[in-house]
Amino acid sequence: MRILFTGGSGKAGRHVVPYLLERGHRVVNADLVPLDCEGVDNLTVDITDSGQVFNALTSYANFDELDPGTGVPKFDAVVHFAAVPRILLRPDNETYRVNTMGTYNVIEAAVKLGIKKVIFASSETTYGVCFADGERQPEYIPIDEEHPVVPEDSYAMSKVVNEVTARSFHERSGYDIYGIRINNVIEPHEYAANFPSYFENPQLRRRNIFAYIDARDLGQMVDLMLHKDGLGFEIFNASNDNHSVNLTTAEIIEEFYKGVPQKSEMGTEETFYSNDKAKRLLGFSPAHNWRDVIKG
Repeated sequence: MRILFTGGSGKAGRHVVPYLLERGHRVVNADLVPLDCEGVDNLTVDITDSGQVFNALTSYANFDELDPGTGVPKFDAVVHFAAVPRILLRPDNETYRVNTMGTYNVIEAAVKLGIKKVIFASSETTYGVCFADGERQPEYIPIDEEHPVVPEDSYAMSKVVNEVTARSFHERSGYDIYGIRINNVIEPHEYAANFPSYFENPQLRRRNIFAYIDARDLGQMVDLMLHKDGLGFEIFNASNDNHSVNLTTAEIIEEFYKGVPQKSEMGTEETFYSNDKAKRLLGFSPAHNWRDVIKG
């Protein structure tokens, strides 16, 4: 597929884009900085500028596309990851503006240009736990996509707005628009660098619901979405199968979630950030586990 990928130079994108390239897709990375990755085409694009987004989506990828003499090829899909990635990087109103207007511009352009597959990054923060002022417990465990979204910060608010925006464009167009509520993205080197501190102090993982998503498994989920047609508008949690601390499910519940209603039975290491929907509808099968990297 010929894909415009926004934000491919970010923490998640720089792993997802190579994953897609390895599977034969052609990827144009639309970002403010280029991605240094063999095989990727880069365009410098400010997603808050609607004109730039429309132009990028009607652009050649590279010089080789001039050779057939048949005009600009059409994109098959848009994957939209570009955003201010969390609070406390820019002023709150700027985080909200960039994330909401950027997403509006990308989905609007895709739909008006007849690109019938859009995948966009939402966030674990929509559930209100991650950036809460103080400690907020989930309303039940494990957290699935039916859990209320209760944002109280500019980043999480922007992601909830983006989901509503996406649903609105789907209702008008009927196109497939899939959102990914991405949990804390872990790059391969971060297992050895960060996880020992999580084992020493599990409290560090409370705001991430003790979960994580390996960046390579996120690539798998995006690829599955690209190949899955006909779902309409859907939101999926993205997480790996196990906890990011070396405690059992029962031990985490006893220490952190005592009294929180439990929606379903859970395995000994089963994530509190449910990925069952992605498994059921997409065939998602996470391949990575910190226990394969960190021994003892």
